[in-house]
Order: sequence, then C-alpha cells, then structure tokens
Amino acid sequence: MAEKQSDEHETEFEDLLLMLKETRGFDFTGYKPTTLTRRIKRRMDALGLTEVGEYRDYLELEAEEFGRLFDSLLINVTAFFRDPPAWQALRESVLPEMLAAKDPGRPIRVWSAGCATGEEAYTLAIVLAEMLGADDFRERVKIYATDLDEDALHQARAGTYSERQLAELPEDLRRNYFEQSGTRYAFRRDLRRQVIFGRNDLTHDAPISRVDLLVARNTLMYFNAETQTGVIRRFHFALNEPGYLFLGKAEMLLNHGDRFEPIDLRKRLFRKISNRSPGLPHKVWDEGNRTVRSSSTQLEQAALNAGPVAQLAVDLVGNLAVANARAETLFNLRPRDIGRPFQDLEVSYRPVELRSVIETVRKDVRPAELHDVVWHRSAGAEPSVFHVQVVPLFRQPGEPVGVGINFSDVTHYRRLREELEHSNQELERAYEELQSLNEELETTNEELQSTNEELETTNEELQSTNEELETMNEELQSTNDELQEINDALRVRSEQLDSANSFLSSVLRSLGSAAVVVDRDLRVQVWNAGAEELWGLRADEAHGLSLEELDIGLPVQELVPTLRRLLDGGSSVGGAETTVDAVNRRGRPVRLSVESVLLRDDPGQTEGVIIVMDHLPGEEL
Repeated sequence: MAEKQSDEHETEFEDLLLMLKETRGFDFTGYKPTTLTRRIKRRMDALGLTEVGEYRDYLELEAEEFGRLFDSLLINVTAFFRDPPAWQALRESVLPEMLAAKDPGRPIRVWSAGCATGEEAYTLAIVLAEMLGADDFRERVKIYATDLDEDALHQARAGTYSERQLAELPEDLRRNYFEQSGTRYAFRRDLRRQVIFGRNDLTHDAPISRVDLLVARNTLMYFNAETQTGVIRRFHFALNEPGYLFLGKAEMLLNHGDRFEPIDLRKRLFRKISNRSPGLPHKVWDEGNRTVRSSSTQLEQAALNAGPVAQLAVDLVGNLAVANARAETLFNLRPRDIGRPFQDLEVSYRPVELRSVIETVRKDVRPAELHDVVWHRSAGAEPSVFHVQVVPLFRQPGEPVGVGINFSDVTHYRRLREELEHSNQELERAYEELQSLNEELETTNEELQSTNEELETTNEELQSTNEELETMNEELQSTNDELQEINDALRVRSEQLDSANSFLSSVLRSLGSAAVVVDRDLRVQVWNAGAEELWGLRADEAHGLSLEELDIGLPVQELVPTLRRLLDGGSSVGGAETTVDAVNRRGRPVRLSVESVLLRDDPGQTEGVIIVMDHLPGEEL
C-alpha cells in the first residue's frame, strides 16, 4: 500500500513538472528531485495543502502562485566576494596566467553562469578592473552574466544594492565602484556597460562561446548527475584554450578528469584539457621486430620456442612457415603443418578470423591489432582472452617476406582490468554519493540562508510596521488631545448656552404673560409657562407644531392675517396689537390683549414673531 502511494505521489510530481514545462517553459526535469520536492512542499505547507494534485489545481487557478513557486525553486543566494579565500586564489593563481596567455589588446571574455541578482558578475568586474585598470577594462573585457530567473535578472540589470548587501565589501571597493543613490548603491555606470545580462537555460540553451573564464558557483549542485555531465560538456565547449573554470565549494568534477584538470582543488579552480589528437599509426615493424624466417638458425628457433607469446609466420604464398612451441601447444599444430596453406588450418579462423586480416596487412604493409579476442576452448571452462598482432615481416627494408602473427594471452590482465574497472566504478559511485551528499548539504545551507534572509526581511517589515503603528499611535494621541481641547471648548459653550437658556427661561417665566415665539412658517419655537397655564398645553407638546394646528381656545384664524402681514412687511412694520375673545384651559371665556412683535437676528433679518397674550384688566385667567 505504501509503495502504491509512493508511486502515485511520484506520478503527480512528474505531472506537475510537465505542466511547468508546457505552460511556463521551465524544464526542471534535470534538477535533483529531492531539492524540488522539498521546495514545492514548502509552498504547499504555506498554502495549507497536503497533496501535489491539489497544489497543481491551485496553480491552474492562481496564476500569481507560479511566480512565488519559481522564486522558491530558483534559490538566488549570492553575495559580493562570497567565499573570499576562493576569490583570492582566483586573483593569485588563475587571472595572472590567463592574462599572460592573452596578447595585449586582445578581448577578454568572461561568463558568469547562474548569476542570480548580479553580485557575482559585478564582483568579477571589480576584480578584473583592479588588475587591468579601468581604461583597459572598458576596452577589453566583456562579462556575460546569465540566469534562468527573469526577476533576478531584472534586479541584476538595475545594478543597485542596499547597504546590507554591500556589508561584506571592503570600504575602498565600495567607494571606488559604487555610487550612492538615496538609500541604495549603484554600480559605476562607465563599467556597468561591460557587464551584459541575459537569460540562459544551462540544460538546453547553447553556451556562450570563446570564453576565457567561466564562473558557475554552486549552480551545478542543483542538477542530477546526468544533467551535470551535459552542462560540463557545454562548459568545456564554451572555453578557449587555455580556458579556466571556477566552481562553488560543493562542486568537484570528480568524474570529468578527461575535460578539466585542477589548479586548486580546494578552491575549485580548474583548467580546460585540450582534446587529444588521435594516436599516430604504428610504425611498420622493421627487421628487428620480425619473428623468424623459415631459414632461421637453431639458436633463433630455440629463442623463439622459449618466448612467452604464441607466434606464427605466414609466407608470401600464404603457407604456414613458422610456429613456435607455445603456438603448437595452444593451437594443436604438428610439424607436418609447416608448409600447409594457412587458410586450411583451424587457427586461421579460430579463435578469430585471421585470413582477411592477413590479406589486408600484406596489401597495405601496415600492422593490425585485434583486442580482447575471447576463445572458449572447451565447454564449461573459463574462456581465454588474447591480444592478436598481425605485422608485416621484412628481410630488409622494402623487401617483405611474409606476415607474423603474435597471440598474447591477456586473460589475467583482462581479469585484473575488470576488477580494477569494478573497483573504479565502486569508487566513482562512492565519490558521486559523497558529492551528492555534499551538494545536498550546500543546497540545504543555501536554502537556510535564503530562509534567514526572508526572516530578516520579514523582521524589517515588522519593525517598519511597528514604527508605523507607533507613529499612528502618536498621531492618534495628538488627535485625541485636539479632540479634548475641542470638547473642553464645547463644554464651555454648552455651559454658556445653558446659562443663556436658563436666563431666557427666567425672563419668560418672569413676564407673567403667555408668550409664544413662532418662525416664518408659524411653527412654535417657544412656549412659556404662562402659555401652558393659559391653554393647558405643555411646551414639548406644542413645539414644532404650526400655530394653526393647535386645538386651544385661542381664535388663531383671527390672528394669522395679522402675523402674515408682519412677516411680509419686514422691517417696515414694527408690530401689531389686537384684542380677542378666547376660552382658557378651564373652559372660561376670557378677553385677551394680543401684542405681536417681529423677531430679528443680529443682521436685522426677520426670523419669526413674538406673541405676548395678556388678559384685559378685570378679566381673570
């Protein structure tokens, strides 16, 4: 059951990588699956997802998640002069040799592969500018910096960095190669033009050619062994002769000794090995390398028989002319076989076909070799392995006399070689496992560094947010103080207003008369205690009602025309006085004197009418 779930998880993981390749053009199939799984799991944990299929569906719905996923997969951990001892070794061991091999004035081409946000490329520019001088650097040097991450390349092209990113840079280099712009530092513009940034997929895109120095630090360690081999092959093709390779501390090139030789293995500095010229053909054997002629002396025959190698000789006619004792034993030959046509003998085709080879050697007058000829002499017995040499024989230079055949038994050496190859394979496998573990460790270290930087950034954001909250708190405190002052002022005004209202109420109560104030629409605004006593209607009941709507014993309809004339006449009419018959709240008839006076504000605008009602002398309220 567990194996089935594992297979399903692996299939979902491969489907996810295929979707990234088809929809976004990013092929991560050459990357180490452990690293990819760990980084994708990190995004899933952040989103609260448990299944790869769920995360794949989420990617299809949320396009912005692709950017966050790529930021997680493409770990852009870099710094200026990262691992300073390695850069010191580059300055002391490689660059002087590289510059000495270049003719004065010849261009210098450098490739920074996997440059991330550009710190490494600008570090190369600083190092070369220090060695060559700014003028020579501008005239001769081109630094090509490539990466897969477009966002990282955008930052690199800007060439601006924070003070924290330049913290490890010596103060004199910061002062000489960076210009401060606000809170950030920009790389010198006159040197910036020599650094060219571009996108390049090391696993698929063609490499930059004719490069003198190739820097790819902690880039190979993200790829699996097969992809690493392909990338290293591209690196070898890209480099000039001589060409130099500068890797990260987790990368060792253990299995690529045919392409690169170490200059400083601990600092990961390598030199390109040129392609070897094909071997020269063997020289034609002269008379000193011949076997024996059919007319050999007894001494020569004895020496021949005592030799450890089975030897035969065929004359120009094609007959067997010589066979030493070891050949006779090995191929079951008899003295009567001497002089017989070689093609009639079993040895001519077993253990290997020799007739065509002898004819070719005789015709071309050039030796031929047959390697690793396996001979199963009997069923069940261990096979023997021979190295066969077929060489032309000469009596003197230019005078051939036949063809010699030597059978060297290399069974023991073959067995030793196979054991050695097996041991080498085991050793290479152990080295690869060690290299893989080392790369995993370095990858984990860079992931931790990336996480630490993210935490630092989050901490800075929290600090900034805390400062903003503190600022807002102070602003709120200031606003609260202002509101407190306004509240105090309103309280004073309210007390003054209460005092004025109290005074006005006292005045209205002291009048003894029934007093009513109406606005321009004849709606009651003030209804004093005398009016309450006269008509039996409380002030809160009368307030806001039209005077014409009041159901009291006052003949309002007789008063309304007078009030309208006052309001329409404005300041030209001072007031009016009339006498009306009414019925008070007890239902008793009363005769009232009603005096109406306009109510004006400070500018003199009419706001309403003050109505004062007194009973005539002799009448009781």
